[in-house]
Amino acid sequence: MDKGQNIIFFCLLILVGAASSQHIQHVNCPFQYLYHFGDGFTDVGNSIHVPSRTPNPAARLPYGRSSPGWPTGRWSDGLNDFDFAATDFGLPHLAPYLNMNASENYDGVIFSVARSPVLDINFFKSRGIKIPPYAAVPLSAQIRWFKNYFSSAFSSPKERANRMENSFLFLGDIEGNDIGYALTQGKSIEEVQTYVPLITRAQIRVARELIRMGATRLIIPGNAPLGCFPYILTTLRSNNSRDYDELGCLKSVNDLIVSKNDDLQQAIRNLNLEFPNIIINYGAIYDGTLEVIRDASYGPNGELALQACCGTGGKYNYDGKRFCGSPQAPVCRYPNQYIFWDGIHFTHHAYSRIETILIEPALRTLGCTRSVNSTTSNLSSSL
Repeated sequence: MDKGQNIIFFCLLILVGAASSQHIQHVNCPFQYLYHFGDGFTDVGNSIHVPSRTPNPAARLPYGRSSPGWPTGRWSDGLNDFDFAATDFGLPHLAPYLNMNASENYDGVIFSVARSPVLDINFFKSRGIKIPPYAAVPLSAQIRWFKNYFSSAFSSPKERANRMENSFLFLGDIEGNDIGYALTQGKSIEEVQTYVPLITRAQIRVARELIRMGATRLIIPGNAPLGCFPYILTTLRSNNSRDYDELGCLKSVNDLIVSKNDDLQQAIRNLNLEFPNIIINYGAIYDGTLEVIRDASYGPNGELALQACCGTGGKYNYDGKRFCGSPQAPVCRYPNQYIFWDGIHFTHHAYSRIETILIEPALRTLGCTRSVNSTTSNLSSSL
């Protein structure tokens, strides 16, 4: 990258960062702490600290290339989904659970680990589905981490209750891995559809457990439109044009995701009836992501909308055997023109755009208010 391009990237990042960091001073929410369980969309560094014999791509460049310029364990060229969400809530100082500094006070602790499913590993083994050799910590294990953290960080039941009451907990987006692993390893749409009730029950069971621990605010996001992701489009490519929608996404996969999201929303409605005094929201990440893809598809770089920035091979610039971070995988010149970073996760720029769409309704629902005055601060302080 030449000097002129470096200047362009630097200016773009400052603009994105300044716009988001202003929210730190703008927003006042009725809670002071954030906790998140999920996968690579919200992993701020846990996966590179999970013991593994296999090298982790997110531990090396080009991950983190755009911001801060070196890998941080985030699965993008910069920040990810929850970095922007935390900043918008005015609580940007995050820590990955596996790499916390005991002497520091954090706004949020992230238990998310890239490639992690909702269902336990034995579920996939019993169906002949392989899980990546690195990372992948199921939701049940992330909850055990959370309980261990709470037990060690807060000595009394009163302290734990006060912290939970003053916190906002996020539970997902994670189940795309349960579905993606199965579909890319030859399982039919019909078979994977039978996993949906099991996935939903597992998420609701965890939500109920957190509520009984004292949680008063929860958001459970749905799943993004997997039928638009380069790794799905590459693995399940079809010669029949009728299998694709007007954006070029696989209709059958997205129909499955819509059905799964509908199932989750009904379960959340039932959970709200069970706990009428608890705030339990659904996060419509499907709609927000699809809006960004649609805008990009009809924009000046429409041909890039469904391509990976970091990768190589075929129509979608994705090859699992030459994954981002390997010597055989080139990186696009301008990541901000792309939605997908490595074919599975989004770019820094796309995460920012998606979060902008989703955050305003959440702020209103949770009773967060914006102040008149604003000052900027360093968005990368949590890095």
